Amino acid sequence: MTDALFIGIDGGGTTCRARIRNAAGALLGEGVGGPANVRLDPALVMNSILGASAAAAQAAGLAEGHLNRAHAGLGLAGANLKSACARLLREPHPFASVTLETDAYAAWLGAHGGEDGAILIMGTGSCGLAVVGGQQFYVSGWGAEVSDEASGMSIGRAAIRRTLWAYDGRAARTPLAEAILGYFGGSAEQIVAFATQAGAAEYGRFVPLVLEHAGRREPLALVLVSEAAADAARIITRLLDAGAPSICLLGGLAGPLSEWLPPPLKARLSAPRGDAMEGALLMARQAQAGAVPKEAIRAQAMRAGL
Repeated sequence: MTDALFIGIDGGGTTCRARIRNAAGALLGEGVGGPANVRLDPALVMNSILGASAAAAQAAGLAEGHLNRAHAGLGLAGANLKSACARLLREPHPFASVTLETDAYAAWLGAHGGEDGAILIMGTGSCGLAVVGGQQFYVSGWGAEVSDEASGMSIGRAAIRRTLWAYDGRAARTPLAEAILGYFGGSAEQIVAFATQAGAAEYGRFVPLVLEHAGRREPLALVLVSEAAADAARIITRLLDAGAPSICLLGGLAGPLSEWLPPPLKARLSAPRGDAMEGALLMARQAQAGAVPKEAIRAQAMRAGL
């Protein structure tokens, strides 16, 4: 077996996923690894990528040694930071070639197959991207500290902040606030200790609790979800104003928050043709083949079933 292999990686702050296809486009295997946001430690990120790739190779019945003939497309969160990308690409790896782009770009390529359009990823973090006439427009996605609205991180952090309001007597002790206080043993000090070391994934773990209470029309949960939906609406509006004809919502919060969007924005939503791993696979094929015109990108996407 000497034919080229192609690996598509979709990496975020919590996990990364890998998919292997052969040169003919047949699906061989998939695997899952650890966190792969480029802003994290580069050795950790590369280990996550290699772990997911090895798992995909195992699922395909391939020995890990076959990864040296694989062209890898990496669609990673945080890849809009050039210095962090450079550090990652200095890490050793077995791949025949590596192409690195943002997870948003890989998601756009998978969702629209190279056609004009926009995507909004709403998972642990968030990031929007519109590509119109070859021009890219990024919205949000600058990291949880200053950006990433309508994400698991932002919802979880807002839930804990408002729980402290209830603890202080500045807001009502609603059932959701009581549930979160109970998680921390009713102690504000434990909340502060949690916040001192918590990352995006840790805050995101409170989202299912918020959504569960929102389904019961609990007052605090309704405020949190409606605020997140308003944040999403502002991002979507900017992407559409950039000229995108439609937008695909992606990530674990896409379904829950889409129900809260204004009807005019709902009407502009479209279903993705494929996922971010397919976009990353297409990136790897384009890089291995050299510069590829848009017509060829569309043809490759059609062959991949996008």
